[in-house]
Amino acid sequence: MERTKTVAWWYWLVTVAFLAVAVAGNASGLYAAIMLSSVQVVHYLMRDRCIAAFPVQVRVAYLGLLLLSQAPGGQIILWMQLIGTTAMVTVNYCFLARVLSLMPWNRASRITKAAILSTLFSAPVAGSVQEKG
Repeated sequence: MERTKTVAWWYWLVTVAFLAVAVAGNASGLYAAIMLSSVQVVHYLMRDRCIAAFPVQVRVAYLGLLLLSQAPGGQIILWMQLIGTTAMVTVNYCFLARVLSLMPWNRASRITKAAILSTLFSAPVAGSVQEKG
């Protein structure tokens, strides 16, 4: 299936639009992004039936960052999310998923400098970043 025909891709594309509105100074964009991210969490939680499922983890972390961006000085978080989500939609590179894949609960092997560099700087891959190793 072509990546642009997946529900996940469309969720992220709409989120990019909402984030663009938010960083332009319109709070409704942030609230819309929070609502859509909440829908994603519920959708993937119902689909995978496990909070530990990697797609659920990504969406919970993303929602958490959106909520954290409301703190004083949090505008930088929105900019990082806009840049990262745009990269995910355009070139299939998800920095958040790569960082989450390095967390101890998502790895069977020891974290090494080589594993970190490979995870963060390897070319985008189809499917889950967890499949890469």
